[in-house]
Amino acid sequence: MNKHSPASSQHPPQKKPTSVLPYQTPRLRDQYLIGKKLGQGQFGTTYLVTHKPTSNLYACKSIPKRKLLCAEDYEDVWREIQIMHHLSEHPNVVRIKDTFEDNVFVHLVMELCAGGELFDRIVKKGHYSEKEAAKLIKIIVGVVEACHSLGVMHRDLKPENFLFDTTDEDAILKATDFGLSVFYKPGEVFCDVVGSPYYVAPEVLRKHYGPEVDVWSAGVILYILLSGLPPFWAETETGIFRQILNGKLNFESDPWPSISDCAKELVRKMLERDPKKRITAYEVLCHPWIVDDRIAPDKPLDSAVISRLKQFSAMNKLKRMALHVIAEKLSEEEIGGLKELFKMIDTDNSGTITFEELKEGLKKVGSQLMESEIKDLMDAADIDNSGTIDYGEFLAATLHLNKIEREENLVAAFSFFDKDGSGYITIDELQRACKDFGLGEAHLDEIIQEIDQDNDGRIDYSEFSAMMRKGNKGIASRTMRSNLNFNLSDAFGVNDTS
Repeated sequence: MNKHSPASSQHPPQKKPTSVLPYQTPRLRDQYLIGKKLGQGQFGTTYLVTHKPTSNLYACKSIPKRKLLCAEDYEDVWREIQIMHHLSEHPNVVRIKDTFEDNVFVHLVMELCAGGELFDRIVKKGHYSEKEAAKLIKIIVGVVEACHSLGVMHRDLKPENFLFDTTDEDAILKATDFGLSVFYKPGEVFCDVVGSPYYVAPEVLRKHYGPEVDVWSAGVILYILLSGLPPFWAETETGIFRQILNGKLNFESDPWPSISDCAKELVRKMLERDPKKRITAYEVLCHPWIVDDRIAPDKPLDSAVISRLKQFSAMNKLKRMALHVIAEKLSEEEIGGLKELFKMIDTDNSGTITFEELKEGLKKVGSQLMESEIKDLMDAADIDNSGTIDYGEFLAATLHLNKIEREENLVAAFSFFDKDGSGYITIDELQRACKDFGLGEAHLDEIIQEIDQDNDGRIDYSEFSAMMRKGNKGIASRTMRSNLNFNLSDAFGVNDTS
């Protein structure tokens, strides 16, 4: 039986819980020194903290539990933590490091982005050249595409929620604040009105929406980057919302006459009021104004599930088994997002995914794979050859590879195979592991030969570690610079952090 069950819930319904995390944690102050206040949001305050053992600097968002008024509020914070772990692979998403909870606060320790908000840079530097705006929106929409590919809707995209990692001109831009983000299934309709004035999509105001809202918000950001002004604005919130629902896009005022038709076409497509006709995040990334050298990719990007299944199917038996071992040891918040993906595909809630369910699930996320290709992916993930993919197998096959690069996970996996504690994995131990996992034992000598760099017929920890890390490439991070100057603060008045 797996440690993690896809059907398990964290808190009893209808009853206000006393904790967000399903386990106890040490005290934050035992491991971190609390420094100056960095920012204040609607629910939490962010502080600069220093990790005592390493002296590394981080940001810590502290959420007072007195602000969590009902079970749903507790669930929202737990979901935010899970979503941050779920997206942690992406180079343009702020990475979560630690979570702590005491009687008064929930603390989220994250990587420090010391370069400030995108909003502040726009205010300081003004609107951007088309080239620089294209670089920025490519990053922002890249984050949206990654979210949607992993079954997450952000719901609160705005320049205040994008931070630069340093103060340098070519600093990396990272998305933060997933407090309003949710997991969603294709076709699911949401009705709660959330988001921020200026950036909220018309269908949110009509209380009937899906992930298309994120593309609208990104379109608003693009309009601001190019012109220094929001596309729909008024003196009051009600006036703003009226403009969002019915206002006309202004492409007549400066600097729009000097902006290319291609840029304006993309803005129009992103700010299409009918979500069914609105351009998707993937289509934005393929748009000629965005694409380098004006050559769009010739086929859609694989969804995260497909690309991870493909990576898994290309691995040797040892690496597949090791991923299974690591998946078993991960915390609930680290695998919460994958649990949601599993539930999306396991439509009959049986706890296993059949070939038909996998085929339908992949079709929902835009897959155009042939049945034979899906069958190959299924066979690779089905470690025990039962004909279905159980929850543990799904976790192992869709786990992002950054999880296996953590030293403690590698050590735990190596120890699992090195049963006698000799410091080596022998062919006997590998045969025994294959038997435990229900895997065939053919070609094990070839696998050892491939990994065994010093040709002593066995695998030591450094060889195992090298094999586990091999081929785990990250996505190249994007950089950008800005120019021109135009004062955005006149348009916005005060900095809105709702």
